Amino acid sequence: MKKLLLPLLLLPLLSLAQQKSIYHKGWIDFNKNGKMDVFEDQSQSIDKRVADLLSQMTVEEKTCQLATLYGYKRVLKEEMPAESWKNEVWKDGVANIDEELNNLTSHTDAAPTQYSYPYSKHAAAINTIQKWFVEETRIGVPVDFTNEGIHGLNHDRATSLPAPIGIGSTWDKPLVRLAGDVVGREAKALGYTNVYAPILDPARDQRWGRVVECYGEDPFLIAELGKQMTLGIQEQGVASTLKHFAVYSVPKGGRDGAARTDPHVAPREMYQLYLYPFRRVIQEAHAMGVMSSYNDWNGEPITGSYYFLTELLRQKFGFKGYVVSDSEAVEFLYSKHHVAGDIKEAVRQAIEAGLNVRTNFTMPQTYIMPLRELVKEGKVSMKTLDSRVADVLRVKFELGLFDHPYVQDTKAADKIVHNEEAKAMGLRMNRESMVLLKNENSTLPLNKSAIKNILVTGPLAAATSYATSRYGPSHNPTASVLDGITKYVGSGTKVSYTKGCDIVDATWPESEIIETPLTTQEQASIDSAVNLAKQSDVIIAVVGEDENRVGESLSRTGLNLPGRQLKLIQALQATGKPVVMVMINGQPLTVNWENKYVPAILEAWFPGPESGRVIAETLFGDNNPGGKLSITFPKTVGQIEFNFPFKPSSQAGQGGPNSWGHTSVNGALYPFGYGLSYTTFDYSNLQVSPEKEHQQGDIKVTVDVTNTGRRKGDDVVELYLKQELSDVTIYDYDLRGFERISLEPGEKKTVEFTLHPNDLTILDKNMNWTVEPGKFQVMIGASSEDIKLKKEFEVEK
Repeated sequence: MKKLLLPLLLLPLLSLAQQKSIYHKGWIDFNKNGKMDVFEDQSQSIDKRVADLLSQMTVEEKTCQLATLYGYKRVLKEEMPAESWKNEVWKDGVANIDEELNNLTSHTDAAPTQYSYPYSKHAAAINTIQKWFVEETRIGVPVDFTNEGIHGLNHDRATSLPAPIGIGSTWDKPLVRLAGDVVGREAKALGYTNVYAPILDPARDQRWGRVVECYGEDPFLIAELGKQMTLGIQEQGVASTLKHFAVYSVPKGGRDGAARTDPHVAPREMYQLYLYPFRRVIQEAHAMGVMSSYNDWNGEPITGSYYFLTELLRQKFGFKGYVVSDSEAVEFLYSKHHVAGDIKEAVRQAIEAGLNVRTNFTMPQTYIMPLRELVKEGKVSMKTLDSRVADVLRVKFELGLFDHPYVQDTKAADKIVHNEEAKAMGLRMNRESMVLLKNENSTLPLNKSAIKNILVTGPLAAATSYATSRYGPSHNPTASVLDGITKYVGSGTKVSYTKGCDIVDATWPESEIIETPLTTQEQASIDSAVNLAKQSDVIIAVVGEDENRVGESLSRTGLNLPGRQLKLIQALQATGKPVVMVMINGQPLTVNWENKYVPAILEAWFPGPESGRVIAETLFGDNNPGGKLSITFPKTVGQIEFNFPFKPSSQAGQGGPNSWGHTSVNGALYPFGYGLSYTTFDYSNLQVSPEKEHQQGDIKVTVDVTNTGRRKGDDVVELYLKQELSDVTIYDYDLRGFERISLEPGEKKTVEFTLHPNDLTILDKNMNWTVEPGKFQVMIGASSEDIKLKKEFEVEK
């Protein structure tokens, strides 16, 4: 008996000796062969290291580098490595582990864990998991730990940002770069090595639920901000994975959920609108990851398309990272698109197209096993397999995972994640995302000393859950608008509160097309608000949408305020007391009656946890709103598609030649680029130099901006470019520059832009990007419709 036990007792010691023996000064013996191979040698080029590692890998190990393992509580059942892992497919490694131990709070996929916080505990836990893959698999390839991060890292108590539509409304490139730095730094400190951000989809259909997760509708704005977010993330040594490639954001009719397909987009439009941000961010920020979308285009599913994943992405755009599928995109090839008869054929199509890593909420072997069969049968060549694996390994080498696979200072995470500097950045971004839509007779800012009684009402006045929308941090303490206002005004002002109405009524969304009478309880709630309003000096009504009304799989068929909210606003307005409407929402709303009759409207989007404080500061003037709309507000869903940029006359009214009648509502409720301030700005001295330039030359544009009001304020100076004559029909004019500046009262600044040849290019008749000779008009505006100054220049051959 003793003879049998002795070897078992020695096993842990032998294992420990083996573990210690693979770590050497300057290198790690990943394959545990006792010598420094080329792939373990930091002095060798990445290409040589990749080639050497590939040559040593089995088919089993290679195929394991092409699948995602979703983290604890999604697919993975154990928080820490277990003996059972030796019997799982990932005994031979895995490409990445997604959202591991991040303690996400979501009604769709909550994942509580003991290891998410304190932050140092998570970093240590990731090291333990990484150590298992390095030490307990034969070849020792480290894992790429991925996580979402579109409005702050998707982790327990990480620094939160406003929803992306709010980030887009800041129009602040340096601030978005700083936000990327914070996201990347926190990811790195916590052990994540790859962040799924930014989303580069142009939100062209306002009904689409994921408008809230996009920067806006204009490809230039998206490219500029997306580039800064990517640079910020990656300069922290973490990969940025761009979403969702491509033509994802315009499903037919704006429908989401089970649809997410059949975008009606012409080829030229696809290049100019939907591919433009991806092309620019890949070429200018060198993003290391791209997520392939699960929609089709022109009958071809993207994740099974060689044209999209290889010709466009790699050959034309120069992408050198790895492509990960959106969840279930591979399976959709046969379950939704029906271009494959079974999973095996779907796997073949995806890998041949250029997909590197399959992601789904299923065990990784559901992809790996069919792939191994295809390789064994010769239906997927070893050359193709090696090429796909090489892309994944290359990113892992570039991330330094083969040189430093572990978080080197786990304790540092407690000082880095959500520290004071990061909090200040998040607070600033929340402030800058505020957009003032209406301010009749200078209703805002409110004068705290002159107000004795305030009514705060509306279904979102006391709500907080919108600040924890999907793909962002969880569990941060959040101040409601009611809390923020109460704290701001202090004991000298009485603050009353009543909800007034729920976000939706009992029959919503059917009530949008078949209205039902107010119930006794609904009438009583509105009456209660009216009674309090009559006793108040000002009414602050907080209305809009919550996280259950807008977001992924939550597209809408109407864009009015849901439920009884308009009736509440109308009843409050009828009291004769000043009404300030604060909108918390994720997509443009058709608030026509509200815009006509309510004197002041503030667009807050989905702000972060500081929402209550920031909204209070804005209403009372400590924060002068300087955000601008990054998406058009239509007057009715009947106008959709209605957005910027647009083709000549495509959004015209019913006047002009060959036109008559008055049968439609025309124009935008609020145009792209629109936003008011508590101060005023004057534009002057527009200079364009040179006024004649050759096709490959730069054009310098300067304009003076003066704060002509009495308050310090931010202005976004917007540069639009109009090509007067072209060989093909192009957009009427395009955004080609913007700068957010801050000015003291009376202060003047000269804002400078440089137009590069790429800013002047159009897709010619042969679908080549070309700068055509001719006249161009530079236009400086306070919005896409409020053009202040114009000047012409000419491009010569």
